[in-house]
Order: sequence, then C-alpha cells, then structure tokens
Amino acid sequence: MSKLYLVCAAALVFLFSSSMASDENKTLRTMMVEQQIKARGITDEATLQAMAAVERHRFVDGAMSERAYEDRPLPIGHGQTISQPFIVAYMTEIVQPKPEHRVLEIGAGSGYQAAVLAEIVEKVYTIEIVEPLAKSAGALLQELGYDNVEVRHGDGYYGWPDAGPFDSIVVTAAASYIPPPLIEQLKEGGRMIIPVGSPLRTQQLMLVEKKEGGEVQTRSLMPVRFVPFTRTDD
Repeated sequence: MSKLYLVCAAALVFLFSSSMASDENKTLRTMMVEQQIKARGITDEATLQAMAAVERHRFVDGAMSERAYEDRPLPIGHGQTISQPFIVAYMTEIVQPKPEHRVLEIGAGSGYQAAVLAEIVEKVYTIEIVEPLAKSAGALLQELGYDNVEVRHGDGYYGWPDAGPFDSIVVTAAASYIPPPLIEQLKEGGRMIIPVGSPLRTQQLMLVEKKEGGEVQTRSLMPVRFVPFTRTDD
C-alpha cells in the first residue's frame, strides 16, 4: 500500500470527521436556541439568528467543547467565565441592537458576546483587562472573520471615549456601581446593560437608559451572578 494512498485516506477520514462534528454542533446550536432561549421568552429575531450562527464551542477550551451548548457558564481561564447562552441572548435583546449601531462591550472574555453582537451591528468595541484573554479573543474573532470587532486590552471603567458615543453598552462583569464614564459615552436614546452588586453575592442586572436631553433612568431586571468588574488599581 503506497504512502500516497495512506495520506489520502487519512485526509478523507479527517474531512468526514470534521463534517460530522460540524453538523453535530449545528444541531446542538439549533436545540440551544429552541429549548434554552426561545422557550424562555427571547423573541428578537436578530438575536435568535445570531445565537444560532455563532459557534460557541470555538470560544471555550477544547476540554469543555462537549459542554459548550449547555445552558451554563463555563470557565475560560484566569478566573473568568463565558456566560450561559440564555444570559448572552437576554443581554443582547435588551439593548435592542440594530444593523447601523456601534456597541461597546466591557469584559471581552472569550469573545463570545462580542461575536453575537457583531452578527447584528455595524461595529463592536470590546475591552478586556486580562491581557492574555484580550489577545486570544482578538485572534479568535479575526480567525472567525469578525472584522467588525475591535479588541483592546485595558481598564473598562473608562470605556473607549475616542470611539464613542455608543448606541448601546454591554457590561459582562459585576460592578459595585455604574461607572460614570460609561454613562457619559452612551448616546441619548441608548441603552446599557450591567450587573451591579457585590461579587460575593447575587447581583442585579440593571438596564440603564439615557433619554433625550440626557436624563438617565435605571431599572432592575433580574438577579444574576457574574465575575467581578476588576480595575487596574485593584
């Protein structure tokens, strides 16, 4: 048996296995959207399509990939997690993203939430304080073709003033209070979603709306548990 035959056979096996895995993950994403997200009240079509499109298994460690489509947060290293799919969908829907929008995300983590937003909006700016995560998220998002996402390593408290103001802001870490710079960088008519409270207790997911004229209104939506909002001076 020739070496060329063996190489070709191995390549065919690899392609077949990859195709099977791809089909399985697509099926799992469809089930995730139907059973975990739509069934719990998410109705925004753009959000549902984004959740079905983004390959969540690519954003977790290989050892965790078999659990990627379960409705639970998963560790991504450095004491951080990727949020459960329902929470990602809920936070996406609540800020009412539109194709022409520019969105700021605080806490890039694995890059998953940024990818979901990038499926819908014109541009996503995302900040991650953990440098290795910022680098890996940026590299993965580029690999997956998300050219409308820009990743910055830095302290999310101060936002991204030179890119603002933003139509919406999504914060994926629990802060003890809403950072004033983020409110300043939110457009009039814009929405921000942020978990607020102690990292040692259940927090409240807060919706912040900046009305015309600059009036700010806040509303508590649900209890949540997020990793803490860390600062460079912590």
